[in-house]
This record gives sequence, structure tokens and C-alpha cells, in this order.
Amino acid sequence: MFDICIIGGGIVGLATAYQFSKKYPDLKLVVLEKEASLAMHQTGHNSGVLHSGIYYKPGSLKAINCRNGKKAMEQFCKEQGIDHELCGKIIVALNDEEVPRLQNIYQRGKENGVNCKIISREEMLEIEPHVAGVQAIHVPECGIVNYKQVCMRLGEIIAEKEDNMISLNHTVTAVQKNSDGLVIETNQGIIQCKFAINCGGLHSDRVTWLGGQKPTAKIIPFKGEYYELNESVKHLCKNLIYPVPDPEFPFLGVHFTRMIDSSVECGPNAVLAFGREAYGKFDLNLKDLLESIFYPGFQKMALKHWKMGWGEMWRSYNKGAFVKALQRLIPEIEAKHLHSVPAGIRAQAVNPDGAMVDDFLIQENDRIINVCNAPSPAATASLNIGSTVMAQIEPRI
Repeated sequence: MFDICIIGGGIVGLATAYQFSKKYPDLKLVVLEKEASLAMHQTGHNSGVLHSGIYYKPGSLKAINCRNGKKAMEQFCKEQGIDHELCGKIIVALNDEEVPRLQNIYQRGKENGVNCKIISREEMLEIEPHVAGVQAIHVPECGIVNYKQVCMRLGEIIAEKEDNMISLNHTVTAVQKNSDGLVIETNQGIIQCKFAINCGGLHSDRVTWLGGQKPTAKIIPFKGEYYELNESVKHLCKNLIYPVPDPEFPFLGVHFTRMIDSSVECGPNAVLAFGREAYGKFDLNLKDLLESIFYPGFQKMALKHWKMGWGEMWRSYNKGAFVKALQRLIPEIEAKHLHSVPAGIRAQAVNPDGAMVDDFLIQENDRIINVCNAPSPAATASLNIGSTVMAQIEPRI
């Protein structure tokens, strides 16, 4: 019998297990991961940015967990010798119309305690000599890290305790309650535990159903496709360059990200994925796709954002259109400068009324905590999300 069973071996599940193991070393923990390795999905396809929390509504779970989680992640990386760098980022207003939205982001950043300042075009060019735009926010505390490396180290620390287990290739198929706690049925047999924490990411809503609770939102998978700058033009982007995001849409728009290995990724777009794990352009999981398109919340969302949706889809199948979007930030970019790299998929929770859930979403019952929505900046915030989840279950331990 385990004290805690954590379903999902991505960064949120591992960070949660790590926090429990650190504070309560006598607890017996098991992490169940359906893949053959940890961090195979959202975490493993992450762009590796240490977010500052500048965008998020003050007082929201995103803002609080991002600010505290970033500090915790920096400290963890320092202690464990994990490569990371506070390289800084600029958020660029491309024209005068975007300046008021830039000012709003700046105000949010200040309210959230972010180290940031408005800079002129001349100052902007000192930081990123090839960027377009009229004004920017400079966020020097933003950084980059390899989150997969973070996960591998978290897994090692968790498994160092003799009573803990990380069980790979374990797919959860059912969750039953009994007088002692929970019986977790998997494709490899039964796991018994007192409490469970669902960190199922792309499948978090399905795991919530298995635990006997109706999720308030459904996961709709959105694919983010990227290009990478060829070696000869990597100098066009020194660190992180972001546009002013559309306030109606929960995605940040195509941007430039220098990775911890010094490569530079450009993207992503945001298109409906034809399956929760359908990473390839022509990959299809018919069950997943039908589930998405027949969900009333998706239909309402698609109707509201149809124009933007078609634009994103067009960029997916037309490299020239993608390049045009990138040229708004760096005009010198050409199609020949780019080569494709693997896509990622974001688990976006959508309410029945078509509204995309903008904050982290946690549902619970007496034995199970369900992390139902943990999109970006969840990797940055993961250690604090783990502490938040732990605090919710602590009175019952």
C-alpha cells in the first residue's frame, strides 16, 4: 500500500512527488507513467523558457505559482547542476496600435513583482539588433533551461528512497475506492494507495472521469509547430523575442527562442491537433479528433475564433505564410533560413461555453486531487504547483 500515487510522469507529476518526498520522507510514493520514459509529451516538447509571470492576472494561480515556482526552479537548477541561464527577453510592440497593450502587460508585470522596464526602439536594438518594432518591454529575469534534464534529476531523487517507485509503461485503466483508500488498475496490475494525484496532462480530464469526478472542462489538444534557424543566421536572435499577444487568445504568438543548447526555435503556431499525441502533420487519432470536434465547447470556441483558426491552419501548411509571421519580428528572415523541428502539443482545457480556461485548474474529492489544466507556464511553476497540491492534501495525510 502506497500513501500517495501520482498519475503522470511529466514535470508537474514529478515536481509534486519531489515535494512530498522532501517534506514527508516517511511516505511511500509511486509515480505511474504510461510511456517507456519520463517527460515524453508536453514536458519533452517544451521550448525551455523560464517564464517571469509578466502576462498573468495578478492574484491568479498562474501568477502566484509562476513567480514562486521560477525562484524554486532556479534554486533547484543551481543545486543540481542543471544548465540554465537568465538571458532576458523582450516583448515587442510592432506599431503604435500595440503600445497600449504593451503598457498593460508592463503594469501586470509590475503588479506581479517582475523585474521589467519599457525601452525605446534604440534601447531595443542594443539588445536585439535585428528586431522590428517601435517599443518593447525588457524582462532581464527571463531565462532558459532544459526541462527534460530537470525531470530526469527529479526522477532520480524520488527513486533514491527505497520505498518509492517510478513505474514506467503503466497505463491507468480504472480507479476504484475501497475502505482503505484507492485501487488503481493499470495494464500491468493493481496499485493500492491512500490518495492519488492526477497529473495526466493531455489525458487529465479522462483520468478525472476514471476517478469518479466530472471534469468541468475538456482537454482540446493544440499543436504548436516550430522551425529552427540555420546555423548561418542564428545571430539574428540573441535571446528571446516575443510579440505583444492577442488578449482574446491564450497563446503568445510566433516568437524566437534561444534554447539552452544555443539553437534558435521560431514558432509556434496553434492548430487543432488530430489527436492528443498526434505530433506529425498527418498523424490522426480518429477517436480523439471526433471527441474534440463534437464537444459543444470546442464548436463554440471555433465559431468565435474561426478567422484566427484558419490563419493558424494556413501557416501550418504554407511555409511562406509562417515566414511572413516571423518577418514581422525579424524582417531579415527568409524561408531558406529555416528547417522544421518536432512539434509539441498543448493540453488546453475548454469549458462547455467555449471559453478557454486561462488559469490552472484543480478539482478534488476526498481521495483524489486532479490537476485538470496546467498549460504554460506550468513547467516554470511546477515545483510550486507541487507545493500547492501538497498543501491541499496535507490535512488528510
